[in-house]
Amino acid sequence: MSEAGTILTPSQMARAAEDAAFGKATSNQLKSFLLALTAGGYIALGFVFFTTSQVGAAALPFGVARVLGGMVFATGLALVVLTGAELFTSSTLTLTARASGRITTWQLLRNWVVVFIGNFIGALTIVALIYLGKVWEQADGGWGQVVLDVSLKKVHHDFLTAFVLGILCNLMVCLAIWAAYSGRTTVDKVVAVTMPIALFVASGFEHSVANMFMVPLGILLHSNAGQEFWTTSGLDHTAYGDLTWSNFLVDNLLPVTLGNIVGGGVMIGVLYWTIFHFLDRPGKVMPMATVGTDLVTTEGDSK
Repeated sequence: MSEAGTILTPSQMARAAEDAAFGKATSNQLKSFLLALTAGGYIALGFVFFTTSQVGAAALPFGVARVLGGMVFATGLALVVLTGAELFTSSTLTLTARASGRITTWQLLRNWVVVFIGNFIGALTIVALIYLGKVWEQADGGWGQVVLDVSLKKVHHDFLTAFVLGILCNLMVCLAIWAAYSGRTTVDKVVAVTMPIALFVASGFEHSVANMFMVPLGILLHSNAGQEFWTTSGLDHTAYGDLTWSNFLVDNLLPVTLGNIVGGGVMIGVLYWTIFHFLDRPGKVMPMATVGTDLVTTEGDSK
């Protein structure tokens, strides 16, 4: 097999992830911001696809409907990976470059803030387009109902629940990104990200950037959808009174963001940095020897 067609070994993937993290943290900040705008938009579009898939899905078994939604939502992350966009949840992996001393704490935090803001603006851009395009009126208001119901559930999590669901989500997102580093073709990368992302969405885990689209759209619909929407959909406007900016920012976005940092940056980034960088340094781990003079490489580097 040619070198171009050979996937990376786990240790090579770790190095690729650290190099990518270093590149993000030291990149031109305007470039990072613009790439973050696109990432926020792509993840939002993934949630648009998810919402469409859930209209009328109540007739399906719960698990089937959620897996379907997760599979189509993965379109968003696939676009992020294939276009080189910058997503906050995967940018938490810059902790690997910080652990190696290749970037400063200031560079790490600056990148996180720039990307987070860019993602938020990108997501809100899609919110505006979906609202102005009246996509939410489709299926006699059924499309908007999915947005309202999903958004309401998100702001009803207590702080600890939202935090833990954020951890679980970014475990899967960063594993998907990590696995995508091994790919050498478009198909490789799309396949690598699809199932982990489907898992997190189907299981109801919480993604900060995805929520930057869904909950603001729910807030906007609650505040601005006309009486005709409420009449046609048969929904009770007062039932969604908890869809407010304060509830979103404090009860959802804050704990979910903190959970995303722990799940992706610490439990994936720092863990694999420890395994493949710190423990693989000269003098830390000695290769096992077979009988005779042949040496066996570590499992992650075996051919």
